[in-house]
Amino acid sequence: MWVINFIILNFNEAIWLMKKSGIQIIRHGCLYETEPAYVTDQPLFLNSAVRGVTKLGPHELLGVLKQIEKDMGRTDGIRYGPRPIDLDTLFYGKFNVNSEILNVPHERIWERPFVVAPLIDLLGSAIDSDTVASWHSFSKQTGRLFELWKKLGGDFLIGKEGLR
Repeated sequence: MWVINFIILNFNEAIWLMKKSGIQIIRHGCLYETEPAYVTDQPLFLNSAVRGVTKLGPHELLGVLKQIEKDMGRTDGIRYGPRPIDLDTLFYGKFNVNSEILNVPHERIWERPFVVAPLIDLLGSAIDSDTVASWHSFSKQTGRLFELWKKLGGDFLIGKEGLR
């Protein structure tokens, strides 16, 4: 139980540090407890999604998020290994970014129910239709986020497949 409480504290600290760095947090999705991916010999993860607004450009935002990770104790350890926090830019408005250090939308969103589930939480809120339309349009598999969620198993995934 203390590990989950520690992770929740990290989540709250990351939110606070994002706000302090000029990112206005609009809403966050539920926290989903998940099995680790790729490197499985480590504690469970808590995953969520946050919708924010910022004047930072996409690469500036990446720099801020990486600095927050570093400030919270993340090191260049094992790729996909244990870490106190992992902050990714999944979307940046309607924009595509493809550079050596940043790909937006994030290239593995559609493979991961633990990413899609919190995005669905955010879509359940009152957010502008342009954002919803752009999120839907980024799905390479179906063109529709809700259809993808159903295809993956939808709410039946919660409690199964490492998604709690």
